[in-house]
Amino acid sequence: MSVTWEKTYRERIVPPDEALQVVQSAQRIFMTGNCSMPETLVQALARRAHELTDLELVHVLTVGDAPYMAPDMEGHIRTNVLFIGPNMRRAINEGRADFTPVFLSEIPALFRRDAPLALDVALVQVSPPDEHGFCSFGVEVGITKPASEAARIVVAEVNECMPRTLGDSFIHVSKLDYAVPVNRPLVELPQGETTELQLRIGEQVAELIPDGATLQMGIGGIPDGVLHALYNKKDLGVHTEMFSDGVIDLVEAGVITNERKTLHRGKIVAGFLLGSQRLYEFVDNNPIVEMHPTGYVNDPFVISQNDRMVAINSAIEVDLSGQVCADSIGHRFYSGVGGQIDFIRGAARSRGGVPIIALPSTASGGKFSRIVADLKPGAGVTTTRNDVHYIVTEFGIADLYGKSIRQRAQALITIAHPDFRDELRYAARELHYL
Repeated sequence: MSVTWEKTYRERIVPPDEALQVVQSAQRIFMTGNCSMPETLVQALARRAHELTDLELVHVLTVGDAPYMAPDMEGHIRTNVLFIGPNMRRAINEGRADFTPVFLSEIPALFRRDAPLALDVALVQVSPPDEHGFCSFGVEVGITKPASEAARIVVAEVNECMPRTLGDSFIHVSKLDYAVPVNRPLVELPQGETTELQLRIGEQVAELIPDGATLQMGIGGIPDGVLHALYNKKDLGVHTEMFSDGVIDLVEAGVITNERKTLHRGKIVAGFLLGSQRLYEFVDNNPIVEMHPTGYVNDPFVISQNDRMVAINSAIEVDLSGQVCADSIGHRFYSGVGGQIDFIRGAARSRGGVPIIALPSTASGGKFSRIVADLKPGAGVTTTRNDVHYIVTEFGIADLYGKSIRQRAQALITIAHPDFRDELRYAARELHYL
């Protein structure tokens, strides 16, 4: 072992409250999100914040407690979210926090020294250093590695429980300004039970997936429903912004082999992970998993180099012209664009690619149709009518690419819930679509 890096590392180990003394008023602070939120550092930041004013805390989706959003933080910390999770939704829609819309592939560029979100301090979580002095960013590489490279100061929570993921996922201890050792389990986001409706949607989506396809899919009931429907497929691969526990079963069943990928053959490529302890154990030092920053994983040009790229994303509603809203309910912000456009466009340019938007036909227990004549006032268009290809519900598949508005309206009404088809036909005639 190198004595040099060990000495450097020991010299940078400090208690959390001492490490957070580096934070000063009016600074912009990055915090690792997803299941890698550095909880010890976050608690220390909350304690430190009362001495400071006008801190801007930048992060993506976070899982777990959010002490930085407590009422007494007003004037001390204001959060700027790049992707909205359930724990931030109310604050954003009440104006107590900010939301910055951005493609996931472009977030790293926002952190550069001359960019709109140039960072003063990055609060991150990493694995312990290996024999060469390198720590792995573990389950969240996509945004965290670029933020750590761009920030003036890096404060790292070094967690004994963080898996050592491989790929472009490392930082040397010499790049850590402060290290705070901890030993605590990572936050988990286990999968729920897949419903019959989600399984039906998954079966429809599976019809579009050829053997040898490379998949992108997220977390939730519909992706899980798709995974359940893939056991009769052969030699699937994965290139995705994130994956969860469901992928493990298909690897163990010999369905996901990555052997027919045309980019990173033999490897599962991802930016971050959301799941359970089983997932964290699966990825630890696993050579078939490569983690990379989202500037690479989500680059549509990179994505398109995967032949038979299948992108599976969801939506809140789709109008009869093919416009897809996935990030808001009218004027109320719900999530963010994430990687949907990155992968829809990447798959569209892939040889044999299949860009898919999959959603239930109704919402609120069947009260409302998700296939609509018009998007709600204020709704954001996530995927434009020019980008859309396949729309899938439990009632079938609508292929919209290269189709006229009349043909699109007809196809979408066919996959809408039967209770709403007459209403949609009437609206389509009123709009002169039919």
